[in-house]
Amino acid sequence: MKENMNITDSLKSNKKPILVLCVLLIACAGYFYYHQSEAVQAAKAASELRLSGNVDVREISLAFRNSDRILEMFVEEGDSVKKGQILAKLDTEELSLKIQNTKSQIRAQENVVLRLKNGTRPEELAQYAAKLEAAQAESAYARQDLYRKQNAFQSSAGRSVSQQDLDDAQSKVRVTSAKEKEASEAYKLGEAGPRYEDIAEAQAQLQSLKDELSRQEYLLKQMELKAPSNGVVRSRLLEVGDMASPQQPVFKLALNDKKWVRAYVKGIDLGKVHEGQDAEVFIDTYPDQPIAGQIGYISSTAEFTPKTVQTDELRTSLLYEIRVYIDDDKNLLRMGMPATVKVKL
Repeated sequence: MKENMNITDSLKSNKKPILVLCVLLIACAGYFYYHQSEAVQAAKAASELRLSGNVDVREISLAFRNSDRILEMFVEEGDSVKKGQILAKLDTEELSLKIQNTKSQIRAQENVVLRLKNGTRPEELAQYAAKLEAAQAESAYARQDLYRKQNAFQSSAGRSVSQQDLDDAQSKVRVTSAKEKEASEAYKLGEAGPRYEDIAEAQAQLQSLKDELSRQEYLLKQMELKAPSNGVVRSRLLEVGDMASPQQPVFKLALNDKKWVRAYVKGIDLGKVHEGQDAEVFIDTYPDQPIAGQIGYISSTAEFTPKTVQTDELRTSLLYEIRVYIDDDKNLLRMGMPATVKVKL
């Protein structure tokens, strides 16, 4: 019995050094792992620049080119729209009436040009010839009458024909000769037809009316407000019945084409980044899915850290703004969303 107790005490005394040795080994392993982790983290920090920022998107304010009352609106806030999609329409009744009036003027002016190009009609030329013949006959009769009265005046020494009658006959000759000349010139003009300058003037007036019609039809198309690019309606600022104007936006549209993360880099790290450098963007929703980006802008002046940016440094530190541009094909990013930017060095 005594021998068994001695064996037990001997085993207990041998376990103490083993426990101490195990504790020392665990402590050494922990110390080694800690230092290895520190080394790994330091190496990673030296090869990668980690920045925090927020997503920003391009926004445009859409307004009508013309001033009129809104007739229809087809989209709501939050709707996704495609390039060329009609978002709203204005009342077009007044402009449509102007277009109809311009078209009527064009048809009238086309007839004017056609008439000038066709020249004088045979019937009109016959009228000119008849008027000329009548004027010639009247002029010939007046000359003959003057001749008879002059002979009578001379042969009777003024007793059969008075001086007043002779003067009247001479005046009538001058009048009828003028009428004959006028009819002759009119006949020549009828034969020659319209002048080239008259035709050119009429054609220019016709073209002016057509240009005005094109302008009015362009304005009619502008009565429809279309999306200039793919995007999302962020704000609907007017409603049906409101009076629209070029100075009053109707919608605010967030574009999908190019988004960026606005981040800030410390002055000591400014030399590590450059325009065109590749970067990866991470968001809290998908922390394991990097989004490829590229640094496109680096500010040339320092500024105080914005309140929206969370960093480990004091907020009074001066930082430089950079923008990492992203092609967000899956439309994951939203305005103001926090994001982390990692840049390989």
